[in-house]
Amino acid sequence: MPGYGTNEGFTTYATAAGYTVPAGDIGAARQRGSAYIDGAYGARFTGIPTGGIDQERAWPRTGASAFGSALASDIVPLRVVNASYEAAYIELKQPGSLSVVTDPAKRVKRQKVDTIEREFFEPGGGSVFAPDTPVSSVIEGILAPLIGPPFDLPAIAVV
Repeated sequence: MPGYGTNEGFTTYATAAGYTVPAGDIGAARQRGSAYIDGAYGARFTGIPTGGIDQERAWPRTGASAFGSALASDIVPLRVVNASYEAAYIELKQPGSLSVVTDPAKRVKRQKVDTIEREFFEPGGGSVFAPDTPVSSVIEGILAPLIGPPFDLPAIAVV
């Protein structure tokens, strides 16, 4: 399953962003970056996958919109491609960094060393991401026009 964009497009994006492309398999990093975008943001994109449940990627989508305008059902927006390139860059810099695996049973709730004790709290509401999911502010900014609000935050009506 190919990632969004192309290897050449990734290199052009990285160069324009002032990044030095790390050594590694760009195609594999694009695949992992695209999987991250689909997994972390797919449910927040407007519309539904054009090919239904069997579509390999979250895009193209039917009923998607940005800035109040409908998007064609046969496109992958440049913002999605660029966000996947950003994720691929993160993956090339530190392979596996977008695929955090945690065991909730092994989380530390309270820690005591000698007379110093501290307690950790679960994050409160307000985030659509699991506590250990990596989040990039650059990716969030790129995708902002294409994603709805996080699920656990009420939408604000403008009247």
